[in-house]
Amino acid sequence: MPDLLEQLGEALGAAHVVRGPAVAIDYTHDEALTADPVTPLAVVFPGSTDDVVTVLRWANEHRIPVVARGSGTGLSGGCLPVADGIVLCFDRMRAIREIDPDNGIAVVEPGVTLDELNQELAPLGLIYPVSPGEQSASLGGNVATNAGGMRAVRYGVTRHHVLGLEVVLADGRIMRTGGRFVKSSSGYDLTQLLIGSEGTLAVTTEVTVKVQPRLVEAATVLAPFATLDEVAHAVPHIVSSGADPSILEYIDVLAMSGITRSAGLDLGIPETVKAETSAYLVVVLEGMDATRVEDDVQAVGSLLSKLGALDVYVLPATAGAQLIAAREKAFFVAKASGADDIVDAVVPRAAIPDYLAEVAELAGEHGALVTGCGHVGDGNVHLSVFQPDAEQRHALIRSIFAAAVAAGGAISGEHGIGTEKQEYYLDTVDQSALALMRSIKSVFDPRGILGPDRLFGPTGESA
Repeated sequence: MPDLLEQLGEALGAAHVVRGPAVAIDYTHDEALTADPVTPLAVVFPGSTDDVVTVLRWANEHRIPVVARGSGTGLSGGCLPVADGIVLCFDRMRAIREIDPDNGIAVVEPGVTLDELNQELAPLGLIYPVSPGEQSASLGGNVATNAGGMRAVRYGVTRHHVLGLEVVLADGRIMRTGGRFVKSSSGYDLTQLLIGSEGTLAVTTEVTVKVQPRLVEAATVLAPFATLDEVAHAVPHIVSSGADPSILEYIDVLAMSGITRSAGLDLGIPETVKAETSAYLVVVLEGMDATRVEDDVQAVGSLLSKLGALDVYVLPATAGAQLIAAREKAFFVAKASGADDIVDAVVPRAAIPDYLAEVAELAGEHGALVTGCGHVGDGNVHLSVFQPDAEQRHALIRSIFAAAVAAGGAISGEHGIGTEKQEYYLDTVDQSALALMRSIKSVFDPRGILGPDRLFGPTGESA
């Protein structure tokens, strides 16, 4: 193996192939709470598509596992290395190749972060609206997991914004899918197949995304409710009101206390109201015209009052932005508070009250504390699980996922499966679908070198 790595270093430049003991700790894990760091044989830093071709031809020939990595912000072990493989890291491929306002697109390399792209788009009055919380996340990583986030209720998720991809297949062939057009009825949609495949089918080297006009006026409405049932009941009324919220979030009282305390944020909610509150609904309204946004705020506020809100607060602009920023850091607050895992289930939004009631019962049965917040507008529930006993936690999470599937949902709305949710996924996935996905994997990657041991387990010659 040292000779093979030497060979790869000669092809890419020795400085771009970092070997075992010299691998920085950041490259041995992602943000999954349950995964132990793994030091790979090497971390390889390609600088171009041609470099990726070279690496994959070399890896395929020698049957060496390859794990692609963006910014490492994932929560499911998706970029967790394997000890006998390499990590293909895109820190050097961070070019924004083109911004085309006339066609409403941007073309980027996979290492470009959300923050970097939006900094370039802002002076043009444009935005890439997918916002999964961590703005240091890369576009390549977002493609791998079909990232979503709080703004999905208005804008959708990654797959709704990616028009085309350049990828390198496991044997080193370059393939392009899609393009600059927004519709096509020409053969299989390989772009959509690759989005969410978690690096198991191909390695992304270029992404073409749609960009949107940047909305310049915004208001944040905060409504405390006595029960989560009332929060869930209010959501379809808001969605159908015509206000078109950009963000529609529920935050339970424990999660709200944690994120506001961590951010040093006082929202001015009277203690008498807090005492009656079980959950908060956060509604962010945006637009180009201040008067229209103000009208929407008045309409939504009136509607929330009729739907049982204990009160309705229109937050000052600074406080509203701080609350959203604090909500985006909910994972890190939970981590700092000692959470043992984060669950990312999705159910039909009307099923949320019954689902969360069942989760509360399950938590009690397993001696655990479970707190939550989520994208209530699209049914995506994020639960922080506090149960240090691994056996009890494992049983609880299996039951939480089973309840989500029984409610008509799935075990992940946006974090993906990776290595850490694989066992739960295999418990719940349709077996015919699983067999078909494994067949697709074997066509794209016959030797099974890409993203081994994640999503649905080993396939191909390396299994």
